[in-house]
Amino acid sequence: MERPQSRPSKIRILAVVGARPNFMKMAPLLRELQARPGIETLLVHTGQHYDAAMSSDFFRDLGIREPDVNLEVGSGSHAGQTAQVLVGIEKLLVERVPDAVLLVGDVNSTVAASLAAAKLLIPVAHVEAGLRSGDRTMPEEINRLVTDCLSTWCFTTEKTGDENLIREGVDPAKIHHVGNVMIDTLRANEERARKLDTLAGLDLAPGGYALLTLHRPSNVDDPKKLAALFAVLEEIHAELPVVFPIHPRTRGAIESLLGGRSPGLRLLPPQGYLDFLRLMMDAKVVLTDSGGIQEETTALGVPCLTLRDNTERPITVDEGTNILVGSDPEALRAAARKVLDGHAKKGRVPALWDGHASARIADVLERDLLGTRSGAGSSGG
Repeated sequence: MERPQSRPSKIRILAVVGARPNFMKMAPLLRELQARPGIETLLVHTGQHYDAAMSSDFFRDLGIREPDVNLEVGSGSHAGQTAQVLVGIEKLLVERVPDAVLLVGDVNSTVAASLAAAKLLIPVAHVEAGLRSGDRTMPEEINRLVTDCLSTWCFTTEKTGDENLIREGVDPAKIHHVGNVMIDTLRANEERARKLDTLAGLDLAPGGYALLTLHRPSNVDDPKKLAALFAVLEEIHAELPVVFPIHPRTRGAIESLLGGRSPGLRLLPPQGYLDFLRLMMDAKVVLTDSGGIQEETTALGVPCLTLRDNTERPITVDEGTNILVGSDPEALRAAARKVLDGHAKKGRVPALWDGHASARIADVLERDLLGTRSGAGSSGG
């Protein structure tokens, strides 16, 4: 890619988000980078997952400024969505000529932006690098593999991430174990969330409910599997209310697979970040198929039962409060019984999950990009 002869005085970093989990990861990074006078950030929202009300709630809750650019890609097939982001990001990169592209997570927007940047010889920084489930039927696993392969900086949340990258042939100098930006966001907002009247408004008591999230195709696309899963969830609900924030589109899909019957749980509309954090921190147990929630419950010390056969975040099982119960309803029933009987798993907060991962990332990017611009080169660490 041909660079203009005169460069801006500041380092320019193009930060890309595409879905709500990206917002939570990017928020502390933007705050940290914007506080550094030598760095200019350009925030791009691809619009991969976009709901005007929910997006504005998340931006407000997390203190994120309005995006500089919204590509408004919308939903679609994996190929179509990735292609639209790739075209839109390439155009931006040519126009704005950033010094680096900053990516978080593993959505289609992440892999598309990494491809566009790499082909234009623009360095890529990937936050949450090295996470692997070992399951290539998950689209996210493909996105992780490709993005990490193309990245100049691989910022990891746990040491298994370092090990995965080294095993895949990534230069160790590119790998930086920095901690978890999701936990940066959680720690920054924990007190704000605790002051909310979310529980009182829902007539819930601390420790008096379970919290459920469910969205992965492996759980919600098979009618027999889904019916068996909800049969156990409804058993749990009879003893401990199961609170289920559910998107209207997800609700319709689930009801259609349950023969038109609404799940016999406490259904709520989608929650903003702070309200959901408030629900999570005082739940007796969280049941989920989400990746990020496994990490947040570990940081909060809340028991988590993960309704998946694998996890790309093994530290939440090895050190945290997470238990993989898989897709077997009997395993879920047994694990939930232990929690209800007062024998929930205890855990500890992993190293470097201290709320300062974003500062470590910004330190590396500032050092290396300033060194590159001055001709001093960059180094790993």
